[in-house]
Amino acid sequence: MSEQQEHPPQTAELEAEVARLDDRFKRARADLDNYRKRTAKDVERLVAERTDALIGDWLEVADSVGRALAMDGEGDVGDGLRAVRDQIESTLARQGVERAGEIGDAFDPERHEAVDVRPVADVPDRTVVEVIRPGYVREGRVLRPALVAVAQRPRDGDA
Repeated sequence: MSEQQEHPPQTAELEAEVARLDDRFKRARADLDNYRKRTAKDVERLVAERTDALIGDWLEVADSVGRALAMDGEGDVGDGLRAVRDQIESTLARQGVERAGEIGDAFDPERHEAVDVRPVADVPDRTVVEVIRPGYVREGRVLRPALVAVAQRPRDGDA
């Protein structure tokens, strides 16, 4: 009979140990799941940062092609430069890059960098009146702000 009395305490101890180990297992599994999610987000963020940096380099190339076209856009050279520009723009579009900054836009300091203020009477204050260098966005992130000139209503007495 003493053996039967010893089994229940042993069973209770074993059940407590199983519960403790089960709890540790569940916590370890949750920690691993959180680690996997965090690592996946970190990898996505790093890939996006590197992609944005690479695209930023290509934006400089696109600017150079645009400047070359502005200097000499005629003849075979102009045709070749336009073809290169179109290919660059197509490649950027496939990567989700969109041009930002158009004449008539309301000035947005997140997307525009004002480099000039011009007295203009026929448009509202803080309206983009010239895009000096286009800006670009990708997946809601500003890769490069547009360099713009904005309108400012002339003060009375200015004319």
